[in-house]
Amino acid sequence: MQDENSPLWLPRLVAHGGPRFLQIADALQAALVGGSLKPGDRLPPQRQLAAQLGVDLTTVTRAYDEARRRNLLEGRGARGTYVAAPKVQLTSVLDLSMNTPPPPDGVDFGDMLKQGLSQVLMQADAELLMTYHVCGGSDSARKAGAKWLEPMLGHMDCGELVVCPGAQAAIAALVLALTQPGDVVLAEPMAYPGLRAAVTQLGRRIIAVDADEHGMVPGMLEEACRQYKPGLVYLNPTLQNPTAITMPERRRQELASVAKRNHVRIIEDDPYWLLADAPPPPIARLAPEQVYYISTLSKCLTPGLRIAFVLIPDPGERERFLAALRSFALMDAPLTAALATQWIFDGSADRLTEGIRHEARLRHRMARDILAGRYGGVGDGLHAWLELPGYWNSLQLAHAAASEGIVVTPAEAFATGGGAVNAIRISLGSIQDRRRLQAGLQRLSHLLARRPGAFSTAAV
Repeated sequence: MQDENSPLWLPRLVAHGGPRFLQIADALQAALVGGSLKPGDRLPPQRQLAAQLGVDLTTVTRAYDEARRRNLLEGRGARGTYVAAPKVQLTSVLDLSMNTPPPPDGVDFGDMLKQGLSQVLMQADAELLMTYHVCGGSDSARKAGAKWLEPMLGHMDCGELVVCPGAQAAIAALVLALTQPGDVVLAEPMAYPGLRAAVTQLGRRIIAVDADEHGMVPGMLEEACRQYKPGLVYLNPTLQNPTAITMPERRRQELASVAKRNHVRIIEDDPYWLLADAPPPPIARLAPEQVYYISTLSKCLTPGLRIAFVLIPDPGERERFLAALRSFALMDAPLTAALATQWIFDGSADRLTEGIRHEARLRHRMARDILAGRYGGVGDGLHAWLELPGYWNSLQLAHAAASEGIVVTPAEAFATGGGAVNAIRISLGSIQDRRRLQAGLQRLSHLLARRPGAFSTAAV
């Protein structure tokens, strides 16, 4: 408990305010901005501060390390730790543009990382973790992939899986292996930007198929298949990026039937399935012969692992895929693959995913409360889709938000063809501290309520 002699800047730690070390670092930064701390002020020794806050020494050490990373503190040896003279602007940008998992309460990610790597190094030869490996993943990594995918797809043969260095590499390899230059890839009008990048860079064409409130329209897919004879259809049916739509099971079955009639295969990119509330079965479970299924760990665990699992049942197609993958990504990183494998088998991955799911839902509730009628989320996942009032357009709004220190993603970034809808995507996990997220959402809400005024389309 804090006493009456505690420094004025000392934070009052709250249970749902994010990791405690970040609360302390944020309080230091706020005190420096607000003037209650000044450059040259001496900070309490770490043990003393830990006792005043009622936390362990490690928490304060991590807080001081984070504050040093922000250039707020400097050590002066035996004389102690002091507030540094400002080296950078202290008002940091609030980034609502990147779909990354939020830090879950009650999970010390740093400790989890240390323990996981310690287990990996105890069980594996360090030299083997630092050398070349066979493209497509080790037996143990593919077995871990089968375990990871079991909630989505049930029991499977791990020999049908390929381990990739991320979903983007998997998408590019599928396009390269299974289509020819000039071929068409069909997608919804709003889709993951990485798909468009891969398709166009590889000399293929992306064509938009109309969607409604349930996703891609089956009749429009049928018509597009007859007209364009596509090489592939790309779908992200669960918590779709960017619209956050989850396609109902009947629509999934209808689209699989259309694809089968027209002899075209589906890439099912499904990064958010484990974060969704009672999602329908993946299309790959409903029509396994029609689908290449991709599940990345980036959205449910951490992007730093750069691991995705790809289900390709046909051996010939799997070999073509591996040949394509090797042309630009020789292998997944053995160390991160081993860490992902360790976490999946020891239960750490499930615990982290559950914590992220819980934190994401708290953040969606916050966004719904602050943005009121403008909130376009569904209560889970990592992002929300905000349709804008008529007096804003999405590029104009993104420009105005950036001028106020908020980064959002306009609909144009996701458009696969034709005009973009008047909307923005906001990501709720990229700001680690929930209080800073709240401040960003409140600032965005105030901006949405104002008319453009000085901001003009010509300025964008």
